[in-house]
Parts: sequence; structure tokens; C-alpha cells
Amino acid sequence: MTTLNPRTALGLCLVAAIMLEPMTADAAPDVIKTLIVDGQNNHAWADTTRILVELMEQSGRFDVDVSTSPPAGADMSVYKPLFKDYALVVVNNGNNADPWPRETEKAFEQFVAEGGGVVSYHAADNAYRDWPAYNEMIAIGGWGGRKVSSGPYLYMEKDGKVIRDPSDGKTGGHGKQVPFEITVRDTEHPITRGLPRTFMHGPDELYAFLRGPAKNVEILATAHSPLDNKGSGHEEPILLTVTYGKGRIFHTVLGHGAKQIRKDSFVTTFLRGAEWAATGKVSIPVPAGFPKGD
Repeated sequence: MTTLNPRTALGLCLVAAIMLEPMTADAAPDVIKTLIVDGQNNHAWADTTRILVELMEQSGRFDVDVSTSPPAGADMSVYKPLFKDYALVVVNNGNNADPWPRETEKAFEQFVAEGGGVVSYHAADNAYRDWPAYNEMIAIGGWGGRKVSSGPYLYMEKDGKVIRDPSDGKTGGHGKQVPFEITVRDTEHPITRGLPRTFMHGPDELYAFLRGPAKNVEILATAHSPLDNKGSGHEEPILLTVTYGKGRIFHTVLGHGAKQIRKDSFVTTFLRGAEWAATGKVSIPVPAGFPKGD
């Protein structure tokens, strides 16, 4: 047996500590610098933004700022969020949102194309009908004057076949808020991996009749939109991912208001989707009490 003198032993301990320090730092993911943009929405955006900030920061994974636009009809030329200072932008605007200045639109397009992450939250897919790049980022949307020229309807058949339907008809709709079952269509995607194959959500709005460019999009989860509740009769997209340049977009139609976004089915999918949009990976776990299918 070789015996080390005290000075040598101390030196080896210091080297070991230095070698272990970066490993320990790497074990804890960096906090994701996040910006929520809001200010014009036909939903209660001030309430939902406040709760989204709370949920994201309580997860320990996000550091959140908020950029609120001028009110409807005011001078939007002054609205210039610094998207480049963030890794993730959450859009909480709706179908009555005034267009951003073209300079701001171009800055957002560049942010996403160069690798920035985006979350399209609920009514954000109603916004900015006349902004082509934004519509590519969200893949499909509703209301706001969208029509057949906006692109095809996107939905699934029961067997999982993806349909891009060019038919004319209304764009955007939902029935009464009721509980509904969500079916995970891609069980291997980082966002949905570990979720039950089916799980309950709601009562909430179940969006249907969404259409758009429908490019570079993957449907992660769907829900059946029943005809007897003003639905389409199809398996409608509920959770989607989209790529735009190097950027990743997570699109969730869930979460009409403050009550709905506190449900585990929303919180878990939203946080995991946001983390993926920013990083391409997911470390936020699926909680043990996550709801299952009915």
C-alpha cells in the first residue's frame, strides 16, 4: 500500500474538486430567459399572463419578463420588444390585436429564424392574419378574417392519418366548454414522452376548423370535436410543433382563461412545450398525479 503525504493528498483533493465543479454546474440546466408579449386579446390576457409568469417561474426553469403593447388603436410604432435578448417568446395576443410595426415583425422573424423559441398560447393562433411569416410559425389559426385562401384545414382521422383539407368554410370555432379527452399521437416526442396515451382536460374550449399554411408541422396530440357541440367531427390538433428556419415553435390551443391554465393537463404540457421550444430538450417531469383518460 502506498501512503500519500498530507500535502500530496490535499493537492489531489483540490484537483478532484476543480474537476467535479463543472460537472455539478452542468447537472443544473440554465434558466431560460423568457419574454411574454401581450396587451391586445379578446381573452383576459392580464390574468392569464400573470398566472403564466407564476407557473413558469415556480418551475425553476424560466426567468420571465413581460412586454405589453399599447392598447388597441394607439400608436404601435413605439412597440419594439428586444426579442434577441431572450431564448423564448410566449405570444398571448388574440384576434383583435393591432398589427405590430413592420420593423418589429422583421425583428421577430429574425429571432425565430436564427433559433429562437416560441410558444403560441391559445388565442395567439387567432392573431395577425395578414402576417405571412407569423402564420407559417403557428401553422394553423382561426378567426381574425381567415378564409380558404389562408390555407387548408389541418386535422387527423381516427387512425392517425393527417388530413390537409382545402375545402371552403368557416375558419375557427368551438362549442360549449366541456371536459374532453386528449390523445397523444407522438409518444416519443420530448414534450409528450411519458404522458398517458390519453388524458382528460377541461372544461375548456376545444378549437376546431383551424386552417393555415400547415407547413413544417407535427401534430403531437388531438381531441375529437363532436358535431353535437358545434364541432367538426374530426380529431382536431391540440398540441403541435412547428419549425421556422432554425427556430422551434410549440402551439397549444388549450387554456381559455385563468381557471383552465391552472389544471395539471395544461401546466405540464405548457411548461414542457416551452422548455422544448427554447432548448430542443425537456427536463420538466410528468407529475405522478397527471390525469389519465376517462
